Amino acid sequence: MVEQVLTSKPAGLTVINQYDDTGSLKDSTRRLMVNIIVAHMCEKEGRGVSTATKEFHALGIVSLFPSLKDPYSTKGYEHFYDIQSNKGFLEWRVKTVQRQSKPTSTFHDRVELKGGPTSSISFGSIDDLQTGDYCMEAMSLLHHTTDHDLVLQKMRETFHYRQQMIHDLQQSANILQMFPRFLDTKGLILQDFSLMFGSETASRFLERWNSGFKDKVLQEARDLRETPLLKNQLKSVLNEASDTDEPEWDSDMASLLVLLHLLTPQPAGRKRAKKISVREAIDHLEIFHKSCKSIEDHMMTIEGTHQPYLLATGTSKAQVFSFYIVLDKKLLPCQSCTSLGAFDELFKSHFAFSVTYDDALSSLYTFLQTTLYNIDIGTTVEAPKVRVESKALEQAVIN
Repeated sequence: MVEQVLTSKPAGLTVINQYDDTGSLKDSTRRLMVNIIVAHMCEKEGRGVSTATKEFHALGIVSLFPSLKDPYSTKGYEHFYDIQSNKGFLEWRVKTVQRQSKPTSTFHDRVELKGGPTSSISFGSIDDLQTGDYCMEAMSLLHHTTDHDLVLQKMRETFHYRQQMIHDLQQSANILQMFPRFLDTKGLILQDFSLMFGSETASRFLERWNSGFKDKVLQEARDLRETPLLKNQLKSVLNEASDTDEPEWDSDMASLLVLLHLLTPQPAGRKRAKKISVREAIDHLEIFHKSCKSIEDHMMTIEGTHQPYLLATGTSKAQVFSFYIVLDKKLLPCQSCTSLGAFDELFKSHFAFSVTYDDALSSLYTFLQTTLYNIDIGTTVEAPKVRVESKALEQAVIN
């Protein structure tokens, strides 16, 4: 990563060329390198650069430039950043930048809830935790290896360390940079969720939705006032032809969208907040992208903070070939090629990255969290509509 940062800047190439020519760096060139790296860290994380990021880049410096390593220190990079004393070239430069700049906003808006995706969870015993040095080495390896099995292994071994970072406001801002394998390796979100809650909880939604809940949602929705949108979605659930030329989603995804009609999207906070329509809420949940068009074009047009959400690519909404989770304007590939499986991964991404539910989808997600996944029952704040609907559907399934 240090090499990538330096080679992306003309001044950084000066640093690399001097080292290649002399096997070392002058003090002025070393200061230049530190300035470039700190500027990169601050660009990614703002003024509050995390200790993990500083230590990670300090390790990267002595790995790229071995002669800069201090043979008399424990780790060899304490002169660039020492986590114990919080000193070193990188830390001193960060403090200088902080004094010269105004505070900037953080990347995630967090709301601490009693239960749900942002609540802290205790994982295993202390024997399960890898040391910081081991995790740093594993994270460095994850930036270079292409071995799929090794990626899964190292991501599993760094799970506890990653969760500590995710639940730290400063460190969570850069989690996809620190663990870039989320961007090209399928199944990592599923693995993290299973490590959190176990395989039984992880499998509940896919097992229970088609075994009773889907039919009961359809039955409950028939009592609602029928709108053109609801009518077309009900037809999609039953695999009947739509009344419009615009193709609808497949049966499973349409059934989830029907559930949105039962759990009316709630405006954020105040009574005067604008009411969110079901159609608007759907756009916060999933967006279709025709496979013949460039995904990069879509990513460049993303506006607002509605995240995470599914990006479905295919020939039509009813013929989707692949799914991605969009988070922080980055694409995380879904392991599942089915709409139900992709939605399962989308829900789990909130817990994997400790992201609050979108206001438009909070009722939907909370219902699924407590009623199907059975997570944080009794400790999660539920809207009255969610409590009533969950009881009705649970009773309908039992009967």
